[in-house]
Amino acid sequence: MTKRVVVTDATFPDVAKEEAAARAAGASFERHACKTADEVAAALKGADVAVVQFAPLARAAIAGMAPGATAIRYGVGYNNFDVPALNDHGVKAAYVPDYCTAEVADHTAASILALLRKLPALDASVRKGEWAAVGIAKPLKSFAETTIGFLGFGRIAQEVAARLAPFGFHFIAHDPYYSGSFPRLTLVDLPGLLAQSDALTLHAPATPETTGIINPANLARMKSTAVIVNTARGDLINEAALAAALTAGTIAGAALDVFQTEPLPADNPLRRAPNLLLGPHAAWYSDVAVERLQSLVADEITRALTGQGVRKPIPGSTA
Repeated sequence: MTKRVVVTDATFPDVAKEEAAARAAGASFERHACKTADEVAAALKGADVAVVQFAPLARAAIAGMAPGATAIRYGVGYNNFDVPALNDHGVKAAYVPDYCTAEVADHTAASILALLRKLPALDASVRKGEWAAVGIAKPLKSFAETTIGFLGFGRIAQEVAARLAPFGFHFIAHDPYYSGSFPRLTLVDLPGLLAQSDALTLHAPATPETTGIINPANLARMKSTAVIVNTARGDLINEAALAAALTAGTIAGAALDVFQTEPLPADNPLRRAPNLLLGPHAAWYSDVAVERLQSLVADEITRALTGQGVRKPIPGSTA
């Protein structure tokens, strides 16, 4: 029987590379626009290869796939994949963790610099007719006396630090799994990270230990002059608590590109919070990154259809 490759959802203008890979291996190809778990399950019934971007890949959909199937995630995260179910049903799982490292690092570094130099507040003040640099920006540390804190110090965090190093910042990080060395970096415990950071940038996966780690208690441990940047996972932040802290002025600013629910709901309190830069999950994006992502997924489709192992297995997957 002809094998089936199914793209459940994709925000790209076309999926020509993916289709070409499927056709070259003699497989059929379908593109859907699934949003719910039920829609995904219907689209993937009997599929040999599933390519998923944001839709939920839940147990029912996984159970309905063909024996020996492969599921591929468009992107770095895989929170929308039920990994235990993939293992239970022997479905191989792949993701693409290496297509946008530079882009996310660039976006994160730019956000940190903008917040530390008070660009959002200065811009807003001029638009209101004010002209008071010191009045708006004070207090404002020089970069040489500023500490950047990293929650997680993996590949992307290290690239962020490399971009920021020429400015003369001090670096601290909390990461139980990091054992390397980096210039001017000091490893600290979580309380030390929260208390010492002038800018806290989040680079941790969403796990039971890290979900909601930016919560009322931990926000209270931070300096009132500190800022927070999140280009990692929306689940790391208790959004209501951060919105309240920004409104009360107990946190000076934030830049968020990821959220618990995307798109950001109209009634989310972050929309009304001051000194906050919001992004539509855009840190990953460049024209080159899109090209790289789709090319790597097309290669993964070829590997799946020709009986090769996946290039980048999802951590925790065993098939």
